[in-house]
Amino acid sequence: MKRFLITTAAASVMATGAFADAHSGPFSGEAFNAETNLNASEVIGARVYVTENETGPFVTDDGEQEWDDIGEINEIILTRDGDVQSVIVGVGGFLGIGERDVAVNMDQIQFVSDGEDSDEYFLVVNAAVADVEQAPEYERTAMAMGGDEEMHSDMDADADMDEDADMMTMDDPDRPRMAQPAIERDGYETVGRDDLTTEDLTGARVYGSGDEDVGEVSELLLSDDGTLERAVLDIGGFLGLGEHSIAVTFDELQIVRGEGGDVRVYIDSTQEALEAQPAYEG
Repeated sequence: MKRFLITTAAASVMATGAFADAHSGPFSGEAFNAETNLNASEVIGARVYVTENETGPFVTDDGEQEWDDIGEINEIILTRDGDVQSVIVGVGGFLGIGERDVAVNMDQIQFVSDGEDSDEYFLVVNAAVADVEQAPEYERTAMAMGGDEEMHSDMDADADMDEDADMMTMDDPDRPRMAQPAIERDGYETVGRDDLTTEDLTGARVYGSGDEDVGEVSELLLSDDGTLERAVLDIGGFLGLGEHSIAVTFDELQIVRGEGGDVRVYIDSTQEALEAQPAYEG
């Protein structure tokens, strides 16, 4: 992975003859300085926060709790001159599903220190959540010098995901597809995958059509490109013994969350019917 170094000191030196004298060749002997430099590998994947309040160079006690986490940095865009132009932030979505990319100007990102250690910081943008929601989606195009074919649009990607789901069902023709239940339970409301984390779902109890406990979510399955495909349900058994594991699509599940944060997963079937389905071998 390519790395970049950001340093205000270097920017001022480059405009002088001293820099030209000391850097007459293509290679630099400049040492990495953790106080002023960053590696791109450390920034990609970092979370980005927005706040409508002005932010100083240091975070106040629990000040980050007033910020909104909008997503993570997926890519860094450079100009042909080598300057960092912007970062691409994946906002919204769950495990890549429903996520969209927006470009944030690099000069709008503040590195807010989270302690004395130089590698502890937050990436903060002075904006409102509404600004993020209304920001134009970043569209990727093929690189002219690379000769690559034009990348799929988000619509194409969604179509590919649907096709993958259909192929998944065709690959397992013996397993009947179940309809998504519509359970109404006092104190609970249906939530989408975008509102949940892997920690919320993994280990969540699974309930059948009669509101009986039939098992738990033991694993989440991802496709090769990192998108969420299926959930593995461990049906029946006792203390991990005698369980029957099956893999189902999320279109067959209803996920609800209680006022206290309890997550339940419903499936329109009985335990006996689920145990009769083809086992997931994993």
